[in-house]
Amino acid sequence: MKFRKKSLEIDCRKETERITNFIRQQALAMRREGAVVGLSGGVDSALSTELCIRALGREKVFGLILPERESNPVSREYAIRQSERLGLRAEVIDISPTLEAIGTYTRRDEIIKKVFPEFDLSFKLKLSLPPDLLAKDALNVFTLTVENERGHRKSARLNKEALHGITAATNTKQRTRMLYLYCYAEKMGYLVCGTTNRSEFIQGYFVKYGDGGVDIEPIAHLYKMQVYQLARHLGVIKEIIERQPSPDTFSLETSDEDFYFRIPYEVLDLLLYAWEHKVTPEEVCAALGLQEDQVVRAFRDFQAKFLATRPLRRMPPSLL
Repeated sequence: MKFRKKSLEIDCRKETERITNFIRQQALAMRREGAVVGLSGGVDSALSTELCIRALGREKVFGLILPERESNPVSREYAIRQSERLGLRAEVIDISPTLEAIGTYTRRDEIIKKVFPEFDLSFKLKLSLPPDLLAKDALNVFTLTVENERGHRKSARLNKEALHGITAATNTKQRTRMLYLYCYAEKMGYLVCGTTNRSEFIQGYFVKYGDGGVDIEPIAHLYKMQVYQLARHLGVIKEIIERQPSPDTFSLETSDEDFYFRIPYEVLDLLLYAWEHKVTPEEVCAALGLQEDQVVRAFRDFQAKFLATRPLRRMPPSLL
């Protein structure tokens, strides 16, 4: 099939039926009576919940909303609003005390203070990669930005040691959420439903044994823009659909594009699809109106992230 802008369009009715059948089959195969889903206030978890309800029934799906002190307040608000629209059983648990107990914030902040000695609890922070990969080439080197109470910002590029330390501490947020999800799922005899989409899965934008540690991944074959198509079809609330996708792990707001992908989803997904299906740069340029150097840069970035994150997508090596 010829590559074109509409290559990612799906038949939402058929796709809903296909995914709900998959969820039912997996629950039966695993001998699980229902599903637990972590509701983040984003479109992926909202869609996954909608699909689980259609597959298993509202009474067999349970939602957990797991904010922490650096979560955007609207995440909790939208997650609650979506669960109420669905008539979903859901519980809100603030995981900040758990994160404080295991040292998430203190370990991370000790590293930040080596970069910015003035940093304290009054500051906000975020990590980001160089912007706009299509406009110019740049290495995937992370920048730490901090903002004081007066709104003044300072930024610095991170060396490998600092990045690894901050990442290790930050990833305990996703892993802590998974602890809660499995605690509830095992108590109820339910499976844990993942919410990772294909754009994230292929590029390794998830945490191993965090949001990647689940029983099923019903939307891992859908690119982000396909997630939006299906979410609109199934009636996910407008606020979530219109919200800018974000990792929601830092106190300063940042988007998925700023933090990881460096390309907006509406272009990223088409380029990623082309890269996966070995469409030539010339064909991509003709379909999307891009320059060949832009496509080559994107493909090179996809390949690098795909290879670097292979361990996330594999079972641990063994002699079995």
